[in-house]
Amino acid sequence: MSMNVERLMSVLVSPRVTSKAYQNEESVVFNVLPDATKPEIKAAIELLFGVKIVGLTTLNAGGKTRRFSGKIGRTKNFKKAYVRLAKGEKIELFANAN
Repeated sequence: MSMNVERLMSVLVSPRVTSKAYQNEESVVFNVLPDATKPEIKAAIELLFGVKIVGLTTLNAGGKTRRFSGKIGRTKNFKKAYVRLAKGEKIELFANAN
């Protein structure tokens, strides 16, 4: 199965930077495109970071209701990917990461 490299480069939207997401060094959480499939996400991470992926779980998260100046609005729905890396593998998301 050959995947389009341009599509793979756009699958990952951003890393989710939270303290809970960084408690375990062998797993990383990313925001991904809502229509991205697991094989696309796995191929994109392996292509961009050159790491071996052991497990991949995705989650569709619904947007939250918010109030602003008395008006009710809603944030966007999004999709998260929880990536488990092989032993010894690590993704450096920031240059000054320890």
